[in-house]
Amino acid sequence: MTQCLRLRPPLTPHLSPFSLTFQSPKTAAFAFRKPYSISPRMSSSSSSPQQVIEHIVLFKVKPETEPSKLNSMLTGLNGLTSLNLALHLTAGPVLRTGSSLFSFTHMLHSRYSSKDDLAAYSAHPDHLHVVRETVLPICEDIMAVDWVGEGFSGSFAPPPGSALKVSFLKLKESVVDGAKDEVLGVIRGIKDGSPAVQQLTCGENFSPARAKGFSIASLAVFKGVTEMEAAESNKELVESRKEKVRNHLDGVIVVDYLVPGSASL
Repeated sequence: MTQCLRLRPPLTPHLSPFSLTFQSPKTAAFAFRKPYSISPRMSSSSSSPQQVIEHIVLFKVKPETEPSKLNSMLTGLNGLTSLNLALHLTAGPVLRTGSSLFSFTHMLHSRYSSKDDLAAYSAHPDHLHVVRETVLPICEDIMAVDWVGEGFSGSFAPPPGSALKVSFLKLKESVVDGAKDEVLGVIRGIKDGSPAVQQLTCGENFSPARAKGFSIASLAVFKGVTEMEAAESNKELVESRKEKVRNHLDGVIVVDYLVPGSASL
């Protein structure tokens, strides 16, 4: 099983046309002293469209956790870049999370060239050691979602200061494949109608055992928090996208994450 920012002041809650969120976000409760950013192991960008494997892990750290143990977890997770398997890997506290059922405090985002590379990372003894020794002892909840991002182009590693919006959607049990395609179509259309979105990937989760029933995932990359907030301010667009998918959804998790600067290493 894969276990797998400096925190800004709490942001004003609002609905997001990018996350299709249906509830007000909650500010994360945790920060750690020193953020980390991990450089990719291979070519830093793709000039032509291709696929990338997206891997997101959300953690809820126990409130009573000592700062030193939290730092050990984050140091260990970010150190997994030494395995030379990920195109990009970063872990740190979330900027903001929105869910009526879950309240995650930290996130890991990594990208891989193939499912085989992700599987090798997951099974590697060093990864298992970090999870066993530093993650499990201090986390009360963990979920992970993996998907294939088709038509990917640009930098595999979002630049420091980039804002990421990750959305997980749980479909109603009665939803058929045609409706699932409709939901994915709405998500894919976000980038065309929103110039502030620098990258957008979405797809079906292929690791259902770890995803708490959430089967659709997306990740939008913005230049920064300012650009993300400006793009979210179009309430008409919010309602339009919500209306298109509302009847198909049984739950939504949204997480905002700020890629830390290398100067903080």
